[in-house]
Amino acid sequence: MAKKIYNETIPAVAQDLKTSLSDGLTNEEAKKRLNEYGPNALAGKKKKSMFMRFVDQFKDFMIIVLIIAAILSGVVAKEWTDAAIIMIVVILNAVLGVFQEARSEAAIEALKEMATPEAHVKRGGAIVEVPSTELVPGDIVLLEAGDVVPADLRLTQAHSLKIEESALTGESVPVEKSNETLQDDDVALGDRINMAFSNTNVTYGRGEGVVVTTGMNTEVGKIATMLNNADETDTPLKKNLNQLGKTLTIMILAICVIVFVVGMFTKQGTEPMDKLMIDMFLVAVSLAVAAIPEGLPAIVTIILALGTQTMAKHKAIVRKLPAVETLGATDIICSDKTGTLTQNRMTVEKVYYQGTLHDDSDEIKEDNPALLSMVLANDTKIENGGDLLGDPTETALIQYAFDKSIDVEKMLDKYKRVQEVPFDSERKLMSTVNKYGDKYLVAVKGAPDELLKRVTTVSVNGKPSPITDAQKQDILSTNQNMAKQALRVLGLAYKFVEKPYDDLSTNNVERDLIFAGLVGMIDPERSEAKAAVAEAHSAGIRTVMITGDHQVTAQAIAERLGIIEKGQDKRVLTGAELDKLSDDYFIKHVGDYSVYARVSPEHKVRIVKAWQANDKIVAMTGDGVNDAPSLKQADIGIGMGITGTEVSKGASDMVLADDNFATIVEAVKQGRKVFSNIQKAILYLMSCNVGEVLTVFMMTMLGWDILAPVQLLWINLVTDTLPAIALGVEPVEDGIMKRKPRGKKSNFFSGGVASSIIYQGILEGALVLGAYQVGLHVGPHVGNSTLQHGDALTMAFLTLGLIQLFHAINSKYIHKSIFNKHTFSNKWFNWAIIIAALIMSAVELPFMTKFFDVTELDGAQWLVVLIAGICMILIVEIVKFFQRRMGKE
Repeated sequence: MAKKIYNETIPAVAQDLKTSLSDGLTNEEAKKRLNEYGPNALAGKKKKSMFMRFVDQFKDFMIIVLIIAAILSGVVAKEWTDAAIIMIVVILNAVLGVFQEARSEAAIEALKEMATPEAHVKRGGAIVEVPSTELVPGDIVLLEAGDVVPADLRLTQAHSLKIEESALTGESVPVEKSNETLQDDDVALGDRINMAFSNTNVTYGRGEGVVVTTGMNTEVGKIATMLNNADETDTPLKKNLNQLGKTLTIMILAICVIVFVVGMFTKQGTEPMDKLMIDMFLVAVSLAVAAIPEGLPAIVTIILALGTQTMAKHKAIVRKLPAVETLGATDIICSDKTGTLTQNRMTVEKVYYQGTLHDDSDEIKEDNPALLSMVLANDTKIENGGDLLGDPTETALIQYAFDKSIDVEKMLDKYKRVQEVPFDSERKLMSTVNKYGDKYLVAVKGAPDELLKRVTTVSVNGKPSPITDAQKQDILSTNQNMAKQALRVLGLAYKFVEKPYDDLSTNNVERDLIFAGLVGMIDPERSEAKAAVAEAHSAGIRTVMITGDHQVTAQAIAERLGIIEKGQDKRVLTGAELDKLSDDYFIKHVGDYSVYARVSPEHKVRIVKAWQANDKIVAMTGDGVNDAPSLKQADIGIGMGITGTEVSKGASDMVLADDNFATIVEAVKQGRKVFSNIQKAILYLMSCNVGEVLTVFMMTMLGWDILAPVQLLWINLVTDTLPAIALGVEPVEDGIMKRKPRGKKSNFFSGGVASSIIYQGILEGALVLGAYQVGLHVGPHVGNSTLQHGDALTMAFLTLGLIQLFHAINSKYIHKSIFNKHTFSNKWFNWAIIIAALIMSAVELPFMTKFFDVTELDGAQWLVVLIAGICMILIVEIVKFFQRRMGKE
């Protein structure tokens, strides 16, 4: 609506919306408006059809290169079988991509699927329950503690009404609401006290309001619209794969040109020019096809898919596959405090009475005045025999009584409430008058300093006596000490009266009180969070706490979790202090701070950007609508599955089903495993391809016999599939969380992979060329030029194929030795090598030799092939040994 509703009077709003404040809309009018305005629900992005999702899989650069290679292999080289195999791999990859995308979306939908909340509305003069999706502008909605506000409302009644709006404004403290008309023309969202916003929570009191906007027109809906229109950013994995695809394309084109040109010159005169040209072109194309690791896209998808399944078992649901790998590169985890690092429930930790401070584990008697005040001056509702509904502070007091095996419902029935003076923010107290035998007990709780002003008596050893200044000072000192431990402290008092009050005013009820005690509460840290923070620290990952809570509370929780050391208050920055820092200064000094308190959504985005300006990969957690911008800005946004809003989940790359920080650290471990396994697969595939290219190139340069296209493609088919995929499912390496983050500028060739590809490819090519030379001098056909060269080429062919399987074992560890007990723990890898070796060796079967143009080798020749494979392992192990020694130095 164009008008500013908060500036309008209640009658004017009702008139504008043509509704009755007493009776609401009629059922007929409500149906009419539902057709006009549509359902009261947030709209997501339009979902793509399954066909379009399938088509999108073919837009990847690597896939395009593979399709071109398949076309060249079939149309030009007439190798239709190989072209078909390449296309099968491409299609399988596309199917896997669509399947995994559908699975991840289904997981998110499952998180969203909660029973549609019911709303209490006035329809035709009667109060009825209707699904919140059926609300329309003009409906009169009734609110009470525990309700989720179902639409944007202009409040018409507010009785001690408090609404927690952190999902929208970021402010964790519930806002006291009023039905008064606001006079200012431009009132900030968080200050519109006569409005109640969709998706916020009623924590206290009751009220009524008229629906002014629904669905995408609500304040939450406006943010959802912006998010639906936001562009996606490329992940490190996508950038790395695109870079690899471009590198391969350049290399392939160079290979085709060089091999073709050199072959034409070196073999000139050996056969007719037109036949030579066709033969060399076929060899160049075959080698180009062989140089492409066509299994890589499928391998990457499989590795990522398995990573998501593992993470789902640990309560992390991945919405986008590349998010798995991105987590593995994380340098900074910016985490919310409440619910992620803490339990998201207030808990009593200390109780002070009779001049002594007690732990929550100490026993307390049922008739203790402190306990009576906690239970009786309390508006918590108890449902289903133990479910607590109400303000978190008050539910913590009831839970404390439950933990002491006290029958609270029986106590409330015994000491029935007959009168009350509700809490208000000015006096900061709440009082109830309760039946107590033939008398009445006044139970009071509230801010300790305000309560002490009304206390005249203190109970010592069960006997009341006038309170002294020293006793008051002792109480205030205890209160301050508890507050320094980040405890939220409430004062407790009581007194007895003969009859209920005729004048139920604070001056009558809340005076001449007897001090009962103090109770200190906190939202305690999760038991597993401290270990997770320590594990992240050992992995070189910085944990940064960002919270809307007070500085003292944030610092205390951070110290308890090990995020900062005790006394490091300089590492704690408030939102107000952050506002005073320039962008340039903050970017340079962002590393000085580990805890941020009393921050706004804008601050969160600024913190993420500052770390990113320092080339750090940042993960950010969030649960509110207001967190969506920072979730989008971060390299990986992590939404909360339990407390998170639908908008924050939609803006996230990953959703925590348990809202637990430890789950993030486990996801980082899986992400590191994913990247490590992709690196292993790339090291294996690329070094083998370098070996193939070098072998054919040197054979061409030296004027030797050249491996036939069908031989190259057979090697490519056998070695680039099963072994490479099996490397992608290697288990997590020991010590993977002891390594430092690899850095934003790293890629698949970092960490010594590039140099290993080169020297291992050269080594492989040299061993194959050596086997060819030995083949000219070993075997039964020495002296017969034609058969002798046939044996040598066969030995080169089998050596090139089988040496790659030996090298697959090398590739299980980039720098570590393979001689350890875990090398053959991956049963899929073991079977892959055995099956691939049998398929490769099958060319020696009598009925296969003619098809592959090979000879049958004798025992001595097979021994040369096996020795070449063993040398591949031993030489690489020696190089690794010296690399590790150099690394230590």
